[in-house]
Amino acid sequence: MSVSEDFSTFCSNLRMSDKTVNKIQDRYKQITKRINLDYWNSTSETSHSLYVGSYGRGTEIWTSDIDIIVQLPYSTYEKFHKYSGNGQSALLQEVKGVLKKTYDKSYIKGDGQVIGINFTDDINFEIVPAFINDDNSYTYPDTNNGGSWKTTDPRKEISAMNTRNSATNKNLKRLCRMARAWKGKNNVPMSGILIDTLAYKFINDWDYKDKSYLYYDFMSRDFFEYLKDLDKEQLYWLAPGSNRYVWKDGNFQTKASTAYSLSIEAIANESKGYYYTSKQKWREIYGTKFPN
Repeated sequence: MSVSEDFSTFCSNLRMSDKTVNKIQDRYKQITKRINLDYWNSTSETSHSLYVGSYGRGTEIWTSDIDIIVQLPYSTYEKFHKYSGNGQSALLQEVKGVLKKTYDKSYIKGDGQVIGINFTDDINFEIVPAFINDDNSYTYPDTNNGGSWKTTDPRKEISAMNTRNSATNKNLKRLCRMARAWKGKNNVPMSGILIDTLAYKFINDWDYKDKSYLYYDFMSRDFFEYLKDLDKEQLYWLAPGSNRYVWKDGNFQTKASTAYSLSIEAIANESKGYYYTSKQKWREIYGTKFPN
């Protein structure tokens, strides 16, 4: 297969199956309906909820957990805001109890900022109860350090990613997914939102941003070069759209440098006709979803 066919196949392999997507949609509807029954006196399966995280931004791969925000009435915020100590934790426990009415046999945890539902097929959900603000951002509970309220604006992030993805011939989101495969294969200390933030910045200035799979070997090489050259002293970047701080988990530059060197070898081998050797180099970077 050609470079174009290899990377096209690779990108297809990173996507969730139709069966998985259908399961996600069914669970999303059931979670949403449960929240609406208890908090809004409604049986709607779609109101007051939003896919967020990598799934919401469209940059997920087959291993992703599913993040959703469920909007609660402002009166619920007032109730828990009045608590003398960690009303945020009490709120999470209440929502956890509500979800147990539907998912009594699943493992449900409630800590930090989310309620997690772990299913036996590993298609897991993380649910953030939140309250909508006048500007369409959300206020959500953080139970850490005695409890506090924080703000997030996922709609602006989703919109920014969609706009740039359209402007780059869909290359932005594919790059984000490829980088997640690299992260998984090589234990790279980067969160999903950091990958998306840096890919968003990189691709805007990349010379071939409107090309297709034929240039994905170059896109890989140039993105890893971009990552390896970032200042190791920098602690955070600003997320697309929302401009929230995205903190690094550790120095990823060393692993990016290794991937950059491997990509140069892969491209050189391809140019010499050593196609099998080239593929093995890409698989060192991206794992077994890259065609053999």
